[in-house]
Amino acid sequence: MTSTATPATAGTRAPAPDHAPAPPRRGGSSRLHRTEKRWALLFVAAPVLGYLLFILYPTGFALYASLTRWNGLGPMQFIGIDNYVALMGDERFRQTLFNTFFYMIGIPIGLALSLALAVMMNRRIIGRTAFRTIYYVPVISSIAAVAILWQWAYNGDFGLVNQFLELFGIEGPNWLADPVWAKPAIIMMAVWKGLGYSMLLYLAAIQSVPRSLYEAAELDGAGGWQKFRSITLPMVQPVTFFLVVTQVIGGAMIFIEIQIMTPTGGPEYSTASVVYHIWLQAFRYQQMGYATAMSVVLGLLILVITLIQFRLNRRNAGFVID
Repeated sequence: MTSTATPATAGTRAPAPDHAPAPPRRGGSSRLHRTEKRWALLFVAAPVLGYLLFILYPTGFALYASLTRWNGLGPMQFIGIDNYVALMGDERFRQTLFNTFFYMIGIPIGLALSLALAVMMNRRIIGRTAFRTIYYVPVISSIAAVAILWQWAYNGDFGLVNQFLELFGIEGPNWLADPVWAKPAIIMMAVWKGLGYSMLLYLAAIQSVPRSLYEAAELDGAGGWQKFRSITLPMVQPVTFFLVVTQVIGGAMIFIEIQIMTPTGGPEYSTASVVYHIWLQAFRYQQMGYATAMSVVLGLLILVITLIQFRLNRRNAGFVID
């Protein structure tokens, strides 16, 4: 039986088809590639320019201004670290620093109340949608309007807070005029305003917890408190960390409430925050360089506290559900 002949002899390469693509040129790029590269650089340039213009330059300018004597309008006079030396001996600054950190007592109070409300709002109760809306209304309300509303409520003569206390035979103080009660009054207002926001985040975190975890705990005989302590609390830990970090930063910059409810800084300067003191020095006494030095110190304190919170959260991130 004879074999059929092949069209190409052994050892020879078949000719390339006419439609084969040409090899790419080395050292060059196509027009499409150059266009995509230009657009990519354009999109990257936007955040870089924003960072340079709105973060890096203002930070550098603030650091330099804190080393000068400047009224905000005239020329700057370089004085070195004199502003920081004067800051260490400023009794008012130390007092406002204490007031600012005192206001942060409301952070754990607000988180505990919002978590309790989130647990209740997660249950099937009548009108829970309406309750969620009611609790969230203060969050979207203007802080100026809320401050004015609470200023009226805290009035020692006709305020709603004292009228409510009178129902139980309690004579309420003149809240915002009393150096003992002025700061707790502002804390209560701040907790009330931020309650709905924290509750909403906690509610979303609770609803994302796998139902199988609770079912397994029930099979093991766990009660309601045990399930809350061993499942709910660890699973909402990321939300708690986020709220603590953001509320500490926000609490360190409290200003509008102080400015509206106690325009003079409260009795004996008992409600003045650091930001209020900075504003006073900068825009009322025209000591812009000194006020900038206080801003730098406040920013460093916030940075240190935030880094500590991240370190603690990283240490506690590997929780184990009991």
